[in-house]
Amino acid sequence: MFKQIEVKAGNGKHTVCLLATVTADGLIIQLLGGEKPHVGAVVLSVIRPDSLNQEKAKCNSTVVPRLGHREDEIARPIAEEIAGALRQTVALVAGIHIDNATQADIKILVDNCYQAARLFIRQVS
Repeated sequence: MFKQIEVKAGNGKHTVCLLATVTADGLIIQLLGGEKPHVGAVVLSVIRPDSLNQEKAKCNSTVVPRLGHREDEIARPIAEEIAGALRQTVALVAGIHIDNATQADIKILVDNCYQAARLFIRQVS
């Protein structure tokens, strides 16, 4: 069986939506936002124990960015944060775009991605 969860962070063109399907054996996540949600990068993060610290989990991640897109820069750390916190395999698709985005726009979007991820983690754990 599975459960679907949606969380949002931000307002207007800076809104980020995290849509997740929680299964018995992993999480399927869409991280979308801005003015033009799309497929910009895909990440698969698989949890593994840390050989030096059994309490801390690490991830092996495979990242596939779409040519000309930079969502992999946010998709990987978000996927790994969620996988580590929930000790689950995560498949994440990210696509966030604002036309002519400024550095300030990008910072707001990145902050909103982390906020959405942390809201999701709190809801699931």
